[in-house]
Amino acid sequence: MQSSSLRLGVNIDHVATVRNARGGRYPDPVRAALMAVEAGADGITAHLREDRRHIRDADMEALKSVLPVPLNFEMAATDEMVAMAMRLRPHAACLVPEKREERTTEGGLDIVGARDHLAPRIAALCEAGIRVSLFVEPDERVMDMARRLEAPVVELHTGSYCEAVAEGDAARTAHELARIARAAEYGAGLGLEIHAGHGLALDSVAPVARLPELAELNIGHALIGEAIFVGLAQAVRDMRAAMEAARA
Repeated sequence: MQSSSLRLGVNIDHVATVRNARGGRYPDPVRAALMAVEAGADGITAHLREDRRHIRDADMEALKSVLPVPLNFEMAATDEMVAMAMRLRPHAACLVPEKREERTTEGGLDIVGARDHLAPRIAALCEAGIRVSLFVEPDERVMDMARRLEAPVVELHTGSYCEAVAEGDAARTAHELARIARAAEYGAGLGLEIHAGHGLALDSVAPVARLPELAELNIGHALIGEAIFVGLAQAVRDMRAAMEAARA
């Protein structure tokens, strides 16, 4: 199954990281989200971590109340976060692994080993009308488990591929891209909607964007970093142009 268009979801977590480094209200991640939407973002992603290191509860509430596009609530599969999602009712909930000591999300969620823990939480979110996405490694066995868990969406972890691009390792880049391509094709064949994200930037996005099964890319850190130099609106426009050129 091929996706006719490729959506861009913008993650605004690290606007909140900058705000929290100094305290106070600035820069405001909600303002950043609205600016990203005006520049062409199809959705906004925000990760409410258990330690509240960047996005805070009030940010999630404000985003839900003002966004004219879907809100993707990235969250650990904990009772606290499930309850928060059930209260906010975002468009989507992306379940991710979370360790307090990590700087960012590292690797995909172990949905095979954690099946018994995940199943009732996925079911509860789906029953509440929240579209569940699982942030996972690009692996066919993982796609099979996502289908069994009845999650409608998987987001393929692109971090290893992006690391290979950054290191200039052509062989590893090709290997990691092939893994993503195989998982995307296999998962789409099972009826899953396929997203991808983590580490994607202007120098790495095109080969992933070309994969016909992908419906959405979620990109954050590279956009916020590039915004320092060109502004957030231009960074979003440049990323969307790169995605569209690759897909064309």
